[in-house]
Amino acid sequence: MKSNMGNTDKIIRILLAVVFVTLFTTKVITGVLALVLIVLGGIFLATSLISFCPLYRVFGWNTCAVKK
Repeated sequence: MKSNMGNTDKIIRILLAVVFVTLFTTKVITGVLALVLIVLGGIFLATSLISFCPLYRVFGWNTCAVKK
């Protein structure tokens, strides 16, 4: 698996995951929306940690810096 996510993309995904967990734990969001956002936050966190997003490969996107 080749990395296809840049640092900015990783930081944004991690911040969104933290926001989703915070909203969930403070009970600002509940129900189905809360579950969907927690799952999405988990996916964001996992893809950030491995620096690979499967959807980026499908669409041919790459936000990783080009190494010379």
